[in-house]
Amino acid sequence: MTVLTVWKRVQRWWALALVLFAIDWVTKQAVESNLFYGQEIPVLPFFDLTLRYNTGAAFSFLAQAGGWQRWFFSIIALAVVVGISWRLVKIANSNRLESLALTFVLGGAIGNLYDRLVYGHVVDFIQVHWQQAWYFPAFNVADSAITIGVILMLIESVVTNKQEGAKK
Repeated sequence: MTVLTVWKRVQRWWALALVLFAIDWVTKQAVESNLFYGQEIPVLPFFDLTLRYNTGAAFSFLAQAGGWQRWFFSIIALAVVVGISWRLVKIANSNRLESLALTFVLGGAIGNLYDRLVYGHVVDFIQVHWQQAWYFPAFNVADSAITIGVILMLIESVVTNKQEGAKK
């Protein structure tokens, strides 16, 4: 398989991943340019814009670990990018739902990897809460893309299982 053949298989998926990365980057730049750290701007009764930095992983896991986690999570994200890219080469033309799911995860992984490498932390700015009693940890567009990708993977898994069950 030539490089051109591989590129033709994955170009639309990588293009979508780069669009997701660009949306993530632009929104983070806008928030960082217009908010100071910790500032909260109410948008809806359950949704605020805020500027937070996360040196850890999801839900600030290992955020206080002393700095090594930046490189640890960067290596994991890089492995995810390489692994998903390899998988997309294999399935890009045969399984569109899985390809779409993986592309959302890929775009989100690239967005958060960029932040870790350039800033040493991930920029979060979306804050969802219930009144003043419960707050979900702040997140960003990249995190949302990863979540959508995982949901699509679950849907794809159910659809595949139903199709395999119908064949038996």
